[in-house]
Amino acid sequence: MKHINALMASAAMAIAGVAASQAGAEEFRLGLITPPPHVWTLAAQDFGEALSEASGGAHTVTVFPARQLGNEAEMLQQLQTGALDMAFMTVAEVSNRAEEFGAFYAPYLTNDIAHAAALLRSDTARAMLDTLPAAVGVVGLGYGSAGMRQILTNGDVADASGLEGQKIRITPFQANLDFYNALGAAPTPMPLPAVFDALANGQVDGIDMDAELIWGLNYYEHADTMIETNHMMFPMVALVSGRVWAGLSAEDQAMISELMAAAVDSTLDTYTERDGPWLEQIRGTGITYIEAGPEFFGDAITVWEATWIDRAGDTLTALRAAAAELE
Repeated sequence: MKHINALMASAAMAIAGVAASQAGAEEFRLGLITPPPHVWTLAAQDFGEALSEASGGAHTVTVFPARQLGNEAEMLQQLQTGALDMAFMTVAEVSNRAEEFGAFYAPYLTNDIAHAAALLRSDTARAMLDTLPAAVGVVGLGYGSAGMRQILTNGDVADASGLEGQKIRITPFQANLDFYNALGAAPTPMPLPAVFDALANGQVDGIDMDAELIWGLNYYEHADTMIETNHMMFPMVALVSGRVWAGLSAEDQAMISELMAAAVDSTLDTYTERDGPWLEQIRGTGITYIEAGPEFFGDAITVWEATWIDRAGDTLTALRAAAAELE
């Protein structure tokens, strides 16, 4: 009888444990603007698989790439209301709500993608995530990145004067707008799916883009000049809705924090490994290939700095100091 009672008690505890697990089960939705083969999208899928395994199948993640849930501004609003659970999002969009994050886009803040990865892993960069719950209503769990920004365009562009008046497709955020305005170009915000046709039909003269997409999406087919400038880093941040986060147990918060941070951090290693080879593949297409440094841009960098020291001076100074220590 005692044995039977013990078995019944053990079974009851097991049932209670399963019920508790099911009660805490979540089906998370994670949005991105990047296409399915993109490094960020693959990292999101890896995160979903890792979370499902770590939670014993209690938690699942459905990844919605390619703007299926809207553009980044729309997805950020959904995160704020709790309509969307998670997103891997450009820091560019976050900087539209929290201006100090625009300091990440200081021209030549970092030398190359490896230097950018080191800065994003620094205590200075990570401390900025702590401001997001109060400032934006989201929880930031870590940084990733795309490759360094380059310029693909048409025409004679031996220096920045060749970009004057050119319509250059950019990602729409203030720091980037200010940079291209300082160059005398005509910055033209445009969603990623529209870029190929716009470049092909002359709606834009050139694009500000990283090597992965210039090569992988064949943008080079409709331009005659590639300028390898490495003029800006292009970080990404892993976000969870503040409202969703508040409803998670401490154990789930810890699990998600660890796994999501690892997933986005892996993109830093991917781009450090692949950015150079992608650039070499573009060089191999035979289009005019120019390697340029800060001098290419004339006084545009000084103009940008003068604007942004007023907007994000303390953050910009701190990031430049941290980057200098990592050189």
